[in-house]
Amino acid sequence: MESVAFAYLSAGLGAGITVLGAGLGIGKLAASALEAAGRQPEAGGDIRTTMIIAAALIEGVAFFSAVICLLLTFK
Repeated sequence: MESVAFAYLSAGLGAGITVLGAGLGIGKLAASALEAAGRQPEAGGDIRTTMIIAAALIEGVAFFSAVICLLLTFK
């Protein structure tokens, strides 16, 4: 195999692992937030706001990682 083929393979694997990690992270975040809101319903608004901010940060890291994978592919 040529080095270009390995670059494409590694970029695809890296992007896949990134998406898997982001999905698991957001799933854990949502489960914890729903559990917390179930325990204290009056704090639901604050919990929701915090959850949305944390989910945006997770998505930002996932997007950054995917961009790095693509940049390494075309280097």
